[in-house]
Amino acid sequence: MPSHRTSDLIRFVTEPAPCPYLAEESAQLEYRVPSQLDQDLLESLIERGWRRFGNYVFRPQCSACRKCRPLRIVLDEFRPSKSQRRTLRRNQNVELSVTRPHVTDAHVELFNAYHRDMTNRRKWPDNLTSFQDYYDSFIGGQNEFAAEFQYRDAGRLIGVGIVDVLRNGLSSAYFYHDPAWRKLGPGTFSILKEIEWAKAHSLKYSYLGYWIHENLSMDYKARFEPHDILEDCVDTNESPNWQRLPTIND
Repeated sequence: MPSHRTSDLIRFVTEPAPCPYLAEESAQLEYRVPSQLDQDLLESLIERGWRRFGNYVFRPQCSACRKCRPLRIVLDEFRPSKSQRRTLRRNQNVELSVTRPHVTDAHVELFNAYHRDMTNRRKWPDNLTSFQDYYDSFIGGQNEFAAEFQYRDAGRLIGVGIVDVLRNGLSSAYFYHDPAWRKLGPGTFSILKEIEWAKAHSLKYSYLGYWIHENLSMDYKARFEPHDILEDCVDTNESPNWQRLPTIND
């Protein structure tokens, strides 16, 4: 896909801060707000290693580290591993529906329960949300490409995935879930269901965001094979260099 030029309403790089993924590193992010973010521009940006959050797109721009590597699954070659098939079986009672992103009290309660659990278990900073904050972060602007993957057990909302639907792929933007569901592998299950949906809609790739080889909590992303890794996050006037990694699946 050719690059797309656009003007930005805002573009800036954050000050260095402790890296949340590698304790010995500092982190910086480059943010921009395109004047008009449509499906084609977003796909061009995601192909080059950018990610979307609300009306912002961002990429790592750390001065001394390039370990955040965008990872995408090659869908027509993907076959679930034995452990991934077990995850599907363990969650066969979970129902998926795909809707436009929206917010209810159940969304806010589930989001806050997930983040309280992550604060307790992994020492995440407090990140509780309100109805308005949730709307501003995940729904504001009502982008044509945004979708919500809802996971329910006996009608009860237990997981939400915010996903960008591109012309050639699917990009996972955010996922949160009921802490009580954690033991059944909801993160892996949600990716498998996104892959099923993307294949059914004849898409080529599933973009899983950034992967760091040294960070064990990101190891699950590399278990979806075959996958490509982006050599570096580049700007819209540069060509992306995706490389296939060797397959090691079980």
